[in-house]
Amino acid sequence: MSTFANATFNIESWDEKPLHEKKGLPKMTRVSAVVSYRGDIEGEGRVEYLMSYCEDGSASFLGMERISGGIAGYHGSFVLQHAGTFSDGTAKSSFSVIPGSGTDKLAKLRGQGEYAATDCDTPMTLQYDIDGVEEGRETVLAPPVPAAKMTV
Repeated sequence: MSTFANATFNIESWDEKPLHEKKGLPKMTRVSAVVSYRGDIEGEGRVEYLMSYCEDGSASFLGMERISGGIAGYHGSFVLQHAGTFSDGTAKSSFSVIPGSGTDKLAKLRGQGEYAATDCDTPMTLQYDIDGVEEGRETVLAPPVPAAKMTV
C-alpha cells in the first residue's frame, strides 16, 4: 500500500554553467545544486540538471538527485530522476525513485512525485512504498538550514 510523504524544499545553492552555446541554437546549461528538505522527507539533496532554454526564457530540464536523510523516520539515501519545465517563473518537475538506488532502510524504496516551484519552501509530494520495512523507524535529525531564493 502506497504512502504519501509531504515535504518542502529550498534551493540552497545553484551553480549554472554553459554547456553548449552557439548562435542560432537554444542555450544549453548544466546545473549543480544543493537542496534542503523538511517535513516527511528530511535531509539534503545534491542534484545535477541538464537544461535547454528557448528564446523566451522558458526551459526544459532533466536531472538526477541523491537525497540523504530519511522519509517518515526511515533513514538512508536514494536517487530521484527528474523531468521538468520552467516557464513564467514556475519550475515544474515529475520525478521517480530510481529502482535499486536506495540505501539502509530505504534500500527497497519505490515511488514517484511532483512539484511546482515558484519560490522558497516549495511543497512536494512523494507517493512511495518501502518493501520489507515494517519496524525500526529511526529519528532523523537534520541541521538547520537558512532559507534561500530559487533562481533559474
